[in-house]
Amino acid sequence: MPTLSELFDSPSPVALVTGSGAPRVGRAIATHLASLGCHIAMHANTSVDEAEAAAVTIREQHQVEVIVTVGPLDDDEVPSRLVRQTHEHFGRLDILVNSAAIWRPSKLQNITADEMRRYFDINTIASFLCARAAAEIMAKQTRGGSIINIGDWATGRPYLDHAAYFPSKGALEVMTRSLAVEFSQMNPLVRVNCVQPGPVLLDDSVSETKRTKIATSTLVGRVGTPHHVAHAVQFLCENDFVTGVCLPVDGGRGIYAPDGMQVGLNTG
Repeated sequence: MPTLSELFDSPSPVALVTGSGAPRVGRAIATHLASLGCHIAMHANTSVDEAEAAAVTIREQHQVEVIVTVGPLDDDEVPSRLVRQTHEHFGRLDILVNSAAIWRPSKLQNITADEMRRYFDINTIASFLCARAAAEIMAKQTRGGSIINIGDWATGRPYLDHAAYFPSKGALEVMTRSLAVEFSQMNPLVRVNCVQPGPVLLDDSVSETKRTKIATSTLVGRVGTPHHVAHAVQFLCENDFVTGVCLPVDGGRGIYAPDGMQVGLNTG
């Protein structure tokens, strides 16, 4: 299997990772891609200071160039601007990871139409706009490019109090397949895939008792890490015969239903 450098015919492929400012899954993906020799465009909205500090660390540890792009993804002009800034700075764009997302528990009766729209604006529409803008650049590149959406393992088995969040994440799965078809007509080397993390990043407020229950809810008997997601992103980027796929990275949680198990998980 070719390395990223071989696949994209560049010693330093370029990756834009949205939602990589805060120390969550997006940050882990950006750091991992940097360790593979990629130049990185991080993205942050409210976590700009954290992103700038992380950029310094990534530069020093992996000897790659890192820039920070900024903006709220519920502004329709921001996604294309992030892509444009990345391309203008580096002169290419090989990988896009749509990792930015919002989520919080909310009782069904309290969800407003505006809240639903905000979930779709950030979790779904922004990913579409970033992907389309990236594909327009990638289609002109001899080696195309790889677009990865970050979904959620539980869209097939949603849990309570996230009735606004899950529809926005479920739409990413259909969008992944649809855009894989669309972008292939622009350049067959532009691929679109999706990673669906399971319990890989638990909130600090989760008690040890609940952590144990979450661990035993997986077939592998443990909680995963953001690095498991980052490695899946690497695989989907490197394997150029895979497109339109939604890959669960959940320790088997999606096919396993322990009696009485009902937990809310923060996937990053």
